[in-house]
Amino acid sequence: MLTSLQTVRRHLGYTAAQVIDLVTRRAAALNLPIANRASLKTKLSRWENGKEQPSEIYRRLFREIYGRTNAELGFPDEPEEDPEAAALRSRLAIARTVDSEIVDVFRHQVDHARRVDRRFGALTQLDQLRSQIDQMHQLLSYRVGPQRTALAAVLVEASTLAGWQALDRAALGQAWAHYERAKAAAREAESSGLLAHATAEQAFVLIDLDETTAAVDQLAHARTIANGTATPLLRAWLAAAHGETLAATGHADAARRAFDTAASLLPSDPVDPALPFLFLGDSHLDRWRGNALARVGAPDAIDQLTNALTHLPADFVRAHTGLLVDLAYAHTAASDRDAALAYARQGRRLAAQIKSDRQQRRLSRLVLPGSSPV
Repeated sequence: MLTSLQTVRRHLGYTAAQVIDLVTRRAAALNLPIANRASLKTKLSRWENGKEQPSEIYRRLFREIYGRTNAELGFPDEPEEDPEAAALRSRLAIARTVDSEIVDVFRHQVDHARRVDRRFGALTQLDQLRSQIDQMHQLLSYRVGPQRTALAAVLVEASTLAGWQALDRAALGQAWAHYERAKAAAREAESSGLLAHATAEQAFVLIDLDETTAAVDQLAHARTIANGTATPLLRAWLAAAHGETLAATGHADAARRAFDTAASLLPSDPVDPALPFLFLGDSHLDRWRGNALARVGAPDAIDQLTNALTHLPADFVRAHTGLLVDLAYAHTAASDRDAALAYARQGRRLAAQIKSDRQQRRLSRLVLPGSSPV
């Protein structure tokens, strides 16, 4: 005796293979987790022969592809589920589809955004990155079991990158919120290194708010978080970041010592696949030190920055922009109006090109020797 499910299929003229194809495509469109095609072939036979009842996910798919009700398909009526519980069940089902392959897709997306960012700035990336962060956060909120910590780690990278981009666009409130999310995700990832990095980067928001004392305290806290567990590369980066905050408060000698520490900690090969967001080789540490020296008006800032400019890789356009602005400030401190003006003009062109509101704002505050702000 034919079951209702089998009768409907035959009435519509579908083969079993066509039904499996329809079920698979509809499930993909609805982002519902189902069995593979081989398993579906066995399941469909058992369902149509009355040996097994489909679960609610498959009942929904059959209702949609056949255009029939539960009664017409021979499915038992079930009490209507509370809408809130149904919505939660659906979100949990979607989050269960997150596996190592999906996590790798998110990781590659963030890595691509990072490469685009350093070449073109936040102009083309920030809105797209925010959407990716919202998607990952939604999945993380409902993911239980395996892959939760891995997904959280990628969310940290995405959020810190978005925080840096928002900072470059002078959206300080947004930057702070991104770093807060990054810190929460780092705790979910159970990574003291990621937490230390996110905490340290958030201090740059404090610097731009002129909350420099709070920035120094935050960096000291970040280094405490990483103490004893961080890799030499991360410890070097944290020391350099601490040096920038110290320079922002005017503590020139302490800033120099922090950068000396960073240089001593820096590995001979300053590349760590586990920390793809840290760049201290290829003159990056020298550039950072030059920035700090320029902040305190040190005479040797010019040589430090000029040398870093010569060796900076061409694809780091955002870093190049900051270097030009630092040189404008360094030459201003040295009372070299012509050189300061030349670097300010170059920096303004690049800042406009990549829409770096942060660097444009720095230039708007630059007062050349014997003149008003440029």
